[in-house]
Amino acid sequence: MTTLFAQPYDFTANGFYFHNLDEYVTKSFNLNGPLIEEYEIQFIEGEGIDYKLFEALNITQCNIEAYFNAALNWDEGQKLKAIIAVGECAYKFDLSSDNPDDFDVDIYQFDTMRELAEQFVEDGLYGTIPQSLKYYIDYDAIARDLSMDYSEITIDGTRYIYRCA
Repeated sequence: MTTLFAQPYDFTANGFYFHNLDEYVTKSFNLNGPLIEEYEIQFIEGEGIDYKLFEALNITQCNIEAYFNAALNWDEGQKLKAIIAVGECAYKFDLSSDNPDDFDVDIYQFDTMRELAEQFVEDGLYGTIPQSLKYYIDYDAIARDLSMDYSEITIDGTRYIYRCA
C-alpha cells in the first residue's frame, strides 16, 4: 500500500498521511478546514516502482487522483515506459489524458550491454550468422556500439536497458 504525506505550505496547519484520494480529501478538509489551499505531496512508503513513477511525473495535489489511478491500474510495463520516457528522455506527459503505451521506448531487462548484444545476435538482428563464425563475434564491440543509442537504469533493484526513439 502506498503512503503519501500532505505537507501544508501554511506552517500553522497540520500535515497528514493518506493512502487514497478519498482519505486525502477527507483529511484535508477535516484537519485544517477549507482555508488551507496548497499542500506539498510527499511519497513516504510503497513499491519502488510507484515511487519512481511519483518522482518522474512530478506529483502534486493537482494530479494526485490521476497518480492513484495509474499506480493501481497500470501494469509494470506501462509504469516503466512512463518512468523512463518522462524521467530519463524528457518526454512530456499529461497523466489525465495521455497513455504510456503511446511512448516509443524500447526497454530490455538485462544487466549489461553485452547481454543485450548477445540477445540481438541470437535474435538475428545482425543477419544469419553461421555457427562456425559465432565464436568470432566481438560482443564487447557490439555492446560499445549499442551504448551510443541505449542507456541503462536501475528501477526497484532491476536493471533495464532502454532506447528512446
